[in-house]
Amino acid sequence: MKIPPRNLDTFVRSPDPAARVILIYGPDDGLMRARAKALGKTVVSDLNDPFNVSVLKGEDLVTDPARLNDEANAISMMGGDRLVRIEQATKTLTPVLKAYLDSPSPHTLVIIEAGELDAKDSLRTLCEKSPNAAALPCYVADARSLGGTVRAVLSEEGFSASPDAIGWLTENLSGDHGRVLSELNKLKIYMGEQKRIELQHVQAACGTGGALAMDDFVYALTGKQAADMLRAFTQMTEEGVPVISMIRAAQYHLRRLHITQARLQKGESLDAAMNKLHPKVFFKYEQPFKSHLQRWSLPAIATALQKLSELEARSKQTGTPVDTLSAQAFLSLAKSR
Repeated sequence: MKIPPRNLDTFVRSPDPAARVILIYGPDDGLMRARAKALGKTVVSDLNDPFNVSVLKGEDLVTDPARLNDEANAISMMGGDRLVRIEQATKTLTPVLKAYLDSPSPHTLVIIEAGELDAKDSLRTLCEKSPNAAALPCYVADARSLGGTVRAVLSEEGFSASPDAIGWLTENLSGDHGRVLSELNKLKIYMGEQKRIELQHVQAACGTGGALAMDDFVYALTGKQAADMLRAFTQMTEEGVPVISMIRAAQYHLRRLHITQARLQKGESLDAAMNKLHPKVFFKYEQPFKSHLQRWSLPAIATALQKLSELEARSKQTGTPVDTLSAQAFLSLAKSR
């Protein structure tokens, strides 16, 4: 079964009992791990329980197909349902999984973790079309959905935040789900017993490191400041920020430039065109954003987005020197005229 985006969180909290196999895939590793953990907890209380939890590699099942059926149908020594986790799965697992889905164990939940899978991938297609399986995508959040995540995470411990604070966080927090949670945890520690979060608090707690570096990176890239762009790129690489997050952040910023530029071409005023953006450009970056509009024409933005799409595709190829390839591509964009 294919789970609609609006139902993903509900499904993770209370998965459909008919889904005996759940595929979790996508570029956001942090979100994938968080969802796998939450789903696992619906079956066992301890994910490290050696009696009720089995952890397998996708490649192991390809060489030993019978092992999945053996593990899934094993009887728990301590009683209760069991959990089988399959890590690093690819489409080579499809034949093994297809055979298992003909008669899955009613007492074992199988959770499969994979990377990004395109719409035609056989493993993804199998789980989307099977009535006793489910497929859950994990994509890097856009600003709107990230705002909801920020509010939900903060409210769990009684925190509330002003609109300016939420706006700053959604503009500046980037990377996968795990990184977002890390930044929000840093913010909560900074706040201590004070539960109302204002703009100055988030800037003080989250204004350094990856969040700010990502913003510096994006604005330096589209501002044609090659040296500053490379500096921010290097900082994020050293801190473990995934290259895919940098690509997505650059794409997001360029799309906002494209939307605004198109509105200007239709005769709208600059301020009116920018005010229609959601979320609005953070006031600190309003002037750089306006200057970028003068530098980037619609054709130039389209060309840059195409190059970033090609970079994204190449970065997913096995054995590709991602950091070097990305640095060269970003440098080319920053130097383009």
